[in-house]
Amino acid sequence: MAGRLKGIFFDVDDTLYSTSEFSDQARSVALDAMIEAGLSVEKSVLQEELGEVIGEFTSNYEHHFDKLLLRVPKRYYRGINPAVIVAAGVIAYHETKVRRLAPYEDAVEVLRLLSKTEVILGVITEGLEVKQAEKLVRMRINQYFSPNAIFISNQIGISKPNPKIYQRACSDLNLKPSETMYVGDNPAHDIDPPGRIGMLTVRMRRGGKYVESESETSPNREVQNFWDLLDYLRQEFDIKA
Repeated sequence: MAGRLKGIFFDVDDTLYSTSEFSDQARSVALDAMIEAGLSVEKSVLQEELGEVIGEFTSNYEHHFDKLLLRVPKRYYRGINPAVIVAAGVIAYHETKVRRLAPYEDAVEVLRLLSKTEVILGVITEGLEVKQAEKLVRMRINQYFSPNAIFISNQIGISKPNPKIYQRACSDLNLKPSETMYVGDNPAHDIDPPGRIGMLTVRMRRGGKYVESESETSPNREVQNFWDLLDYLRQEFDIKA
């Protein structure tokens, strides 16, 4: 059996929930709302343009719809206040969060079981602090993580794939990297960097945009869902959850 495991950190996007699926749904609903508000452009054209906006300004940018409308000739919304069109998209996107933003069911069950053990559960995630924290709260899974074990890149000034973000988490919790595990989906961000400092790594490979990508180093285990992860923890670390 491997050594004692004292802490498990999780990525958020496409690990605890299907980010890719949710984002596609929310953006689609938002574009429908913008068209309904008076934007006279085919949805397929807007989807392509929005994809370029996200690629150029990153998914963490907070004004995608504003930038999208700036790229559309004004004749396509003549006589309509552009702020109304943008607001329609923003509201539709956020209303979709209420209806459809949900964690994987197996993630909830396994986190609930693990939270009853002595292992510290935490999060190390890339993104804006309020945006990432909102996901945890809205999905009602923040209760399973130790309050002092949630690390968000923008909040601490260190971004993935810099290994220092993982070192910071271990240091703040007085844990040796060799006593901790990181679970994530992005091989370049979630496997190679934590592996370099001696953390155990688990690749969650169930979907998302990185599902076909490979890491430079091999993870300690590859899983397709949280039940697979729980089996690994029970077998290799005698976690009684």
